[in-house]
Amino acid sequence: MVGLFNKPKRHIKKLLKDGEYDEAIKFGLNLETEYADDHDFMFILGSAFFIVDDAKRALPYFEKAFELDPDDVETLTLKTNVHLALEQKNEAIECCRMVVKLQPKNSEAQDLLEKLESL
Repeated sequence: MVGLFNKPKRHIKKLLKDGEYDEAIKFGLNLETEYADDHDFMFILGSAFFIVDDAKRALPYFEKAFELDPDDVETLTLKTNVHLALEQKNEAIECCRMVVKLQPKNSEAQDLLEKLESL
């Protein structure tokens, strides 16, 4: 088990996989300053908050992950979902547009974009 603590991202993923969401968040928050510029860490911690239905707390982590890697479609997709959960339609539309720009054949993003723009 000692090896997992040498690889904190792996440990957080294991906690999430095991359903230990609060423990994963607590562990991640303790390491946040050390990994503040790590895209994967920010993505994982944002995902942990999103899993526990705390979209408001998830958003800054996805924004930071996006800032660190603006070409990551998975981050943009989850960021879109967070904006939708927070009822931030315009921000969700913008995320969809970025996904379509990065992956023009992404039909899920295209369909959601059309739906959101028609509301």
